[in-house]
Amino acid sequence: MRMRILAGVAVVALAGAIAGSAMAYRVGDTVKVATAADDFRLVDQNNLAQSLRRLVDVDSIVVVSQMNGDAGSRKAGKALEALQAQYPKSKFMMVNSTLGATRAQVAAEAKSQGYTFPVLHDELQLAGEQLGVTYAGEAFVLQPKTLKVLYHGSVEGAGKALADLKAGKSVAVTEVKASGTAIAFPERTRGADHAKISYESDIAPVLQAKCVACHSEGGVGPFAMKDYATVKGWAPMIREAIRTKTMPPWHADPLVGKFKHDASLSNDQVKMIVHWVEAGAPRTGGADPLAIAAKVAPEWPKGKPDLEISIPAYTLPASGAVEYQYPTTSNKTTESNWVRSTSIIPGERRGVHHILMGYIAGKPLEGPASASQWSNSYGEFAVGGGDWSVPDGWGVELPPGGNFGFQMHYTPFGKESVDVSRVGLYFYPKDKAPTKIMRHAVVTNNFIEVPAESEFHKEVGCAKFPKDATLFSMLMHSHLRGQAAKVEMVEANGKTTTLINLPRYDFNWQRYYDFAEPIKSARGRQNRLDLVV
Repeated sequence: MRMRILAGVAVVALAGAIAGSAMAYRVGDTVKVATAADDFRLVDQNNLAQSLRRLVDVDSIVVVSQMNGDAGSRKAGKALEALQAQYPKSKFMMVNSTLGATRAQVAAEAKSQGYTFPVLHDELQLAGEQLGVTYAGEAFVLQPKTLKVLYHGSVEGAGKALADLKAGKSVAVTEVKASGTAIAFPERTRGADHAKISYESDIAPVLQAKCVACHSEGGVGPFAMKDYATVKGWAPMIREAIRTKTMPPWHADPLVGKFKHDASLSNDQVKMIVHWVEAGAPRTGGADPLAIAAKVAPEWPKGKPDLEISIPAYTLPASGAVEYQYPTTSNKTTESNWVRSTSIIPGERRGVHHILMGYIAGKPLEGPASASQWSNSYGEFAVGGGDWSVPDGWGVELPPGGNFGFQMHYTPFGKESVDVSRVGLYFYPKDKAPTKIMRHAVVTNNFIEVPAESEFHKEVGCAKFPKDATLFSMLMHSHLRGQAAKVEMVEANGKTTTLINLPRYDFNWQRYYDFAEPIKSARGRQNRLDLVV
């Protein structure tokens, strides 16, 4: 795992159910349990995001509803601990869907009860609402992969269902009537109101603000949100992506720190879109805002760059391991410039894992050059990223002449292809040169050892600043095994401040997180990266 800190110091410094869903629904005063659970991604008491779809190598999944301080929940929790010891190849979890409960309260309850299984915070009630939860201590036994509900009722009955499954039998009793402290789900009774959510006034403006930048013709999204018909056609996928926090691609914990360009949806926006889709994605009438605003994504999102560079072409083989490539190209500029921003556009997105870029002084080079020869760095592309900017007044110098060096990481994807990636550099005007230098610092751990068959394994890396510095942004970088990450600043007296927390790290979206307010880091402070793999 590598974490890059964008740091600057003064010039001398360092650096109605839709088709395919399985919604629970109400008949009279009875809530019918869903036939299958829809996937979710919820954060547990240890700040790790848990989902159902990833549980493909377990015998069964047991989900139990939970309420803080509730006697029935605590009794069910103890029974669940016993079942976990008895059936180690099954996955056990509790889900707190109670209104007003906070993650901190959920974590405190889990700690006080000594739970060793995850207790998930269903803040928006969407998981419990879909599954058909009505009371605390309610158990659901799910089939892995299909997420079919095999059993519903008391935790004791869940134990009998697990015994049947272990013996290779079908579950003899699929439902047991039980009760406990009621959990209110207000949105269950508001189906008629959900049908009144306006595509034109409510949904389209959110999609325009949070989604269309990528989901446009020529954009990186798999389809363009160009009109209502397209959105309705993709509505089931949109609902799933939002419920599982796959989209929008923003993974910073909302409870930790504030960041610029926050791409996340608010809680109200998430619930509104999900319930609109579940109501059949209706349209109330009027002009289609998405059709009116539809446009083709620009070649360069920031506009035409001051300097465009083509990275030497590389033929990517269909299979096999590809060592890092270090191509170079000469710098054609004849005078010094200060770089304020870069955009890196991969030519073959399916095969380009990351691109790093730096400056190499001297005569034009022919052939590769090691990254150890670089002086200044000018941003990077990692899967799902590519844009980099510095705050006003800060910059990275680009001397005249010399060379650009690149580190290219390719991953074959089953088809031979030629990659020609490009870089666009944006300069400060000559009369507005920056007064401070921006640097990159890396927090890494080069000696990771992951024990076999470990579900969640933590590794720690540290970096100490030799001079006072200002932290502007961070980029988390790991490979497919990475699951979560957290960065803390540790002061000499031991005081620890969490700077950023990613309960779920997503390999497909490796982006910079720019702090809303720069963070001062005094000399000697230590920045600690916790990685969960």
